[in-house]
Amino acid sequence: MRNILTLFQRDFKAYFSSPIAYVLIAFFLVITGIIFYLLTKSFLEYSVQLQWQAARLRQTPPPVNVNIMILRPLFQNMIIFTLIAIPAITMRTFSEDKKSGTIELLLTSPLTTTQIVVGKFLAAFALYALMILLTWVYPLIMIVFGKPDIPPIINAYAGLLGLGLAGVGMGVWVSSMTENQIIAYLGTFGGLMTLWFVGWFSLFTTSFLGDFFKYISLFEHFQDFAKGIFDTGHLVYYVSFCGISLFMAYEGIESLKWRSS
Repeated sequence: MRNILTLFQRDFKAYFSSPIAYVLIAFFLVITGIIFYLLTKSFLEYSVQLQWQAARLRQTPPPVNVNIMILRPLFQNMIIFTLIAIPAITMRTFSEDKKSGTIELLLTSPLTTTQIVVGKFLAAFALYALMILLTWVYPLIMIVFGKPDIPPIINAYAGLLGLGLAGVGMGVWVSSMTENQIIAYLGTFGGLMTLWFVGWFSLFTTSFLGDFFKYISLFEHFQDFAKGIFDTGHLVYYVSFCGISLFMAYEGIESLKWRSS
């Protein structure tokens, strides 16, 4: 455990020794902040319109739901930008060590392959989780000035973190196969895009294939979380996907260790 923690600290600090972490976090917060502003503006305009119509008809204004009109679309838009952020976070996990030659030091160190893979994965996932959890300021504004339901918000963040487990796991695997960070980025981005679009195939196929495509899509599993529905089956899928990806990364590093011996 100490070896994993040491590698985790090294890699996590390395993100902040370059502009990568700061640029990613700033980009994500600015984009999601703009989306939050636009959704809130639209919600307020809609509420004023309802109140005006109700006053004109001398009726009680119908209730409006902050979760459905602001927070749910916000979370659904967040996952779009994880397609850009996750590959940027994971592209350097192994690729940079391979290119700089420090991978040789890791492979000959007392660290086991499992410890190397897990330590690097945790560092990348910690940066992703930090980026996601910093957006809590938007629901917090709603809590202070509105009356949203809290459990759906918590469920949505659980879904975002689960999606991150799977996406970061894939990114670590892709990065373990190349020393070129651009290739690692494009490979992870392409994989995530494929698992995005495969969910759409379910709309144009038979029931069996449709269910299959829908099940393997990372993003279809997030939809229930965005609606405030907590389903452990979706988390099991994310954890399983992450585990398989890390196992493939393990096998790749093991083969590299075998070739270098």
